[in-house]
Amino acid sequence: MHKKVVLLGGGTGLSTLLRGLKEYPLDITAIVSVCDDGKSTGRLRKEFNTPAVGDIRKVLVALSETEPLVEELFNYRFKTTSDLNGHTVGNLLLTAMTNITGNLSDGIESLSKVLNLKGRILPLTEDNVVLMGKMEDGSIVEGEHNITLTDKNIKDVYYKQIPIINNEVLKTIKEADLIILSMGSLFTSIMPNLLCKEIIKEIDESKAKIMYVCNLMTQPGETDNFNVSHHVKLLNKHLDKRKIDIVIANNGKIAPNVVKRYETLEQKDPVILDYENIKKLNVDIIEDDFIAIENGTIRHDVVKLAFYIFSTLLNK
Repeated sequence: MHKKVVLLGGGTGLSTLLRGLKEYPLDITAIVSVCDDGKSTGRLRKEFNTPAVGDIRKVLVALSETEPLVEELFNYRFKTTSDLNGHTVGNLLLTAMTNITGNLSDGIESLSKVLNLKGRILPLTEDNVVLMGKMEDGSIVEGEHNITLTDKNIKDVYYKQIPIINNEVLKTIKEADLIILSMGSLFTSIMPNLLCKEIIKEIDESKAKIMYVCNLMTQPGETDNFNVSHHVKLLNKHLDKRKIDIVIANNGKIAPNVVKRYETLEQKDPVILDYENIKKLNVDIIEDDFIAIENGTIRHDVVKLAFYIFSTLLNK
């Protein structure tokens, strides 16, 4: 029987991690935060009163075993002068299936069969949630998209209205052999999953190890000047009795010209692996050179990541 891996996250980080992990004989469930409200997703949420589908689309594509052309189709974004402008085909299909089946979970399941998914995708909630950001200066920003766009530093996030958590999500965490907090935006992708007391209760009662895959680069306004230990501490603050057991972190060097470009254009810096501080947190470190450069963009080496995660499960 395959080991059960539950991943919590959203967007690009989670989908990137799943691309490597789906190649192994694992029972994978991706729990996706649904508070994205920008671009196509934001417009569809407003028009159809549904949870965010953009991050779900990315995860669907990442776990699918279909032809590359299908991936291209799902991610195709219309460029037109009509109302279709900016919408992706995948977002429209997910919204349509949600309307046909009556909820997002059933809509995802129906599309999963078409795409031959190597795993299961669960939205954190069926509610049309709104994420709120509390800034360092005390001001409040409404909506995930606005939080990421603000030039102020984020202090914390919370929900405008407490969502009802998907029961399948709680059941899956209860049965997990490994719980992974994916790389990605700490405040807007990972923490939305940890703001719910039901989730924290299931994690506390779980016998599974908690693993965090640390980001390669800092994010302006979110994790400026953060080392690996800062990331772990911030997530631990949102956990309760159980804390992170294992952190996967990069020890590879990024080419100076690439670092310079990120500093200049995006105000991002490499996340430093600070051994001494991490050891004080009683966390096991899995380290390697996890850097892959794709079209000038810094990405995690998903093949290496997946290998280490699978090896951890074998050694349980």
